[in-house]
Amino acid sequence: MNILVRSATLAKYSDVARGLGIDPVQMVCNAGLDRQCLLTPDLRVPEALVSEVFEESAQAAQCATLGLMVGASWRLSDFGVISLLLQHQPTLRHTLQELQRNRHLISDSVVIDLAEYPNVAVLQMALVTGRAHPGRQRMELAIGALLSLCRSQLGAHWLPRRVHFSHTAPASLLEHQKVFGGAIEFGAEFDGIVLAKEDLDKVNPASDANMAKYAQNFIDLQPRVQERNIAHNVRRSVHVLLPRGRSNIDQVSQSLGISTRTLQRQLEQRGDNFQSLVNDVRREQAISYLEGKTHSITQITQLLGFAETSAFSRWFSQQFNSPPSRWKSN
Repeated sequence: MNILVRSATLAKYSDVARGLGIDPVQMVCNAGLDRQCLLTPDLRVPEALVSEVFEESAQAAQCATLGLMVGASWRLSDFGVISLLLQHQPTLRHTLQELQRNRHLISDSVVIDLAEYPNVAVLQMALVTGRAHPGRQRMELAIGALLSLCRSQLGAHWLPRRVHFSHTAPASLLEHQKVFGGAIEFGAEFDGIVLAKEDLDKVNPASDANMAKYAQNFIDLQPRVQERNIAHNVRRSVHVLLPRGRSNIDQVSQSLGISTRTLQRQLEQRGDNFQSLVNDVRREQAISYLEGKTHSITQITQLLGFAETSAFSRWFSQQFNSPPSRWKSN
């Protein structure tokens, strides 16, 4: 599964890498990417190689927060051709909707899901990579970019109620606190940002409906990037819906903006099966949670949508020929 992302990620990386004393050109070439990625933000490059650049660079620089530093430098213009459209949305809610609608112009990997509660809203982030772990650097970069998107609507000094990371905490939290404030949780059940629900509908004083229309017309004139097939889109949705117990076909089809019958028909036409796709995501997430060593077997059972630990254990043993308790202890 060749998952592609915009090379803008690497364009932002270049200055941070040099500031840490490493050569961005060398690191990019070592990963098998063309150095042009550092200069041209709209190339489509393999996500796995981008992740390799970040993880290897973090080790070379002995800097656990390299990805976060790149994410903190992200600006609205770095979202590419849709930046003007996002800038002139009337509220953050509308911005998120447009980002979702045009996600194919940015990345095959990133999934953002909005969940609303009485007083707060949760922006849950998932990175679909095909690996057990998307990587600390890529995830912290993505959350940093999401914070930048929120600040473009809510003000440059806006801080979230809380920030969640599913990976473990670094030795020092100084960089994280500088970017996000003090309310940060590591070893959490999801990656994302918690904000006041009212923030979603605060009026953006800089919005201009005519400019938004102009931006949309410009986007419509751009060459169409080939979108991922329906199976990939299902996997993307299941990645964020599964931990919240919302992974049945009706809920997934709703998240994709199509009817359940249409989803079933499109999957059948490609020879795919909905339950098999859910099972694939469960396998990826099960290994990620177990190897992360921050969640108990009971917590993992709930996150993967099983009613009982015994049911999860039977399923895991069938999938991997080993009980989850033995896998977790290795």
